[in-house]
Order: sequence, then structure tokens, then C-alpha cells
Amino acid sequence: MIVLHYTAMETARAALERLCDPETEVSAHYLIGETGHVWQLIPEEQRAWHAGAGQWGDVTDVNSRSIGIELANCGDHPFPDPQMAALEYLLAQVMERWAIPPERIIGHSDMAIGRKTDPGPRFDWRRLAQQDLSVWSEARTCAGDFAADARAFGYAPADSADAVLSAVRLRFRPWATGPIDDLDRAIMHDLASRYPIDRKAFTA
Repeated sequence: MIVLHYTAMETARAALERLCDPETEVSAHYLIGETGHVWQLIPEEQRAWHAGAGQWGDVTDVNSRSIGIELANCGDHPFPDPQMAALEYLLAQVMERWAIPPERIIGHSDMAIGRKTDPGPRFDWRRLAQQDLSVWSEARTCAGDFAADARAFGYAPADSADAVLSAVRLRFRPWATGPIDDLDRAIMHDLASRYPIDRKAFTA
């Protein structure tokens, strides 16, 4: 899979220095600056320390099963078009090299529920999905079992249902508030139906 992050640092240069400092014990395969410049920091076939504790589907060691891409952004402003264009070009290449399907492009917040929020509410997931570089849902009806569908899509169970809802909304409804509603259920059921993490289990 590919995990997307934001750096939460003021500049790409500051992030680059941190990612290249062994003492920080954090790293990523790629860093993309606001202008679209791409730094490759680690060969794709090597393990990077970008994901940390968390889970996606049955995978609990995400670092060993993923490529990490850091985007220079503090998380509180939109991602510039040159940066998004560079990400799109890079994603297409990496996905082709490793045969990674769009549903395996996730955010750090997806696999580290309650611990991480990147790439954040300003990130344009829908734009990626329109190019088959991720997935999106336009579902508005057909509410299902939210918790079961979230697990089927890949979200790991959390200490509270609210934590899973927050992670799902951060990606698919970033400005939604209040308790879970039928739109949350419809979106999650649609995604689980089309992109189950374990297709055999979901169709059995």
C-alpha cells in the first residue's frame, strides 16, 4: 500500500533535514515540496519508518508493507496544485511498479485511528480518485452497518465508535459534525461493497 502524510513543519527543507536525521527515527520514501519538487529519500524496496503504530486490514506492521509519501504542509491550508500534480505523477508510477490498486492508497489517519490526522481535512482525496489514484464515494442512500462496513473496507476496530467515525469523516466528509448519520453509513457501505480488504470474506 501507499500511505500519505503531511509533514506538519513550516518548510520542506526543515522536513527534509528531520527525515534525514537518524536520531529522529522517522523516515519516508518520498518528500514532495509545495512547488512540486520531489525528493526520494529511501529506495522503494526498503522499509521506512513513516507509519508507526496502527493497522490497515490485518496488516499491523504497515511500515513493512507500504511506501510512505510526505507532503510539505502544516495541515491547515490547501495543498498547492504543483504539489498535487507531482503527487499524482509519482503515485501513478509507484502504483504501476508495485501493482498497487487505488483502494490501497490511504492516509496516515486511516491506519493510525485517533493518533494521526494527516494528510488532514484540506487534502483533496476526491481529485485523486477521479484519476484512479485512490477511491471515493458519491453514495447518498443505502445505509448499512457502519462498524462492520468500516472493518470490511480496512479500518481497524478502535477503542470507541466515535474514533472510527472521526477517521472516516476526516477523509470522506471532513467538515461533517454531530453523531453518525445515514450518509456516513451509506458512504462506508458503498466503499466496503466495492473495495473490501478481504474480497472472499465480504462476498461469502
